[in-house]
Amino acid sequence: MLVIYVVCSLKSRRTSTDMYLMHLSLADLLFSLTLPFWAVFVHSGWIFGTFLCKLLSGLQEATFYSGVLVLACISVDRYLAIVKATQVISRKRHLVGVVCGGVWLVAGLLSLPVVVQREAFQPGNQEGFVCHEKLTAELMGEWRVGVRVLRHAIGFFLPLVIMVFCYGCIGATIFHGRSTQKHKAMRVILWVVLAFVVCWLPNNVTVLTDTLMRGGVVKETCPFRNQLDLALSVTQVLAFLHCAVNPILYAFIGQKFRNQLFTALFRHGLISKKALSNYRQGSLHSSNSRNTSVTL
Repeated sequence: MLVIYVVCSLKSRRTSTDMYLMHLSLADLLFSLTLPFWAVFVHSGWIFGTFLCKLLSGLQEATFYSGVLVLACISVDRYLAIVKATQVISRKRHLVGVVCGGVWLVAGLLSLPVVVQREAFQPGNQEGFVCHEKLTAELMGEWRVGVRVLRHAIGFFLPLVIMVFCYGCIGATIFHGRSTQKHKAMRVILWVVLAFVVCWLPNNVTVLTDTLMRGGVVKETCPFRNQLDLALSVTQVLAFLHCAVNPILYAFIGQKFRNQLFTALFRHGLISKKALSNYRQGSLHSSNSRNTSVTL
């Protein structure tokens, strides 16, 4: 919310990266708002009915896809600006809006199958309601495999390949440049890629194993099934934490964002002029070591 507040306060001074950052923060915020409902579901079963089952499932899917696709867009935007030294898209703000609109459209389309198939119903072998796809056992297996393959491809491998390529080229460009701050910038790039891999790789490996087991490729045993169910829960929490890591990596780590934050707080009367002056004086003393930590 703080990132969205700062970007909105920029008005005419927003860059393309600021716009992507705002959409990324919006996706992460909407995604996190769905989590309390699923916490209640795990504890007490689904008590919210079919409408909210479809709505929240679709919202979670859409924000998941939009978040990872915006991350890929940020890496491409920085690649064009640093490696190709072009600001064509950045200077045409309406193009950035079109790209972000396209991301949300694609994310919405990818979430439609889940919205259509999910319902709140009471399984015959247990008490209480669940929010799941209501399909036959055979179709459920095929459906789950298909959805998970889509998630693996678009939700992890595609953005990972784009990020590794773009940030790899950016790193090479910075390393061969004459900037004295290249090592600091490279550390930020490595943290961005590392956070994405650490948060999402364990979950993708675990889900892929579970998918192969359900498809009969990997033999299923009771001990392995129990271990895999536990691993799915743990790695899912780790993956969900990525939406909390994003603001730190893409905003708070940058000197530019902190300057904009303090200026916006002063403009709205939330801090005094003295506090703003003290911050700016402190920033000037350390500008040589911090100014390169701009948003990637």
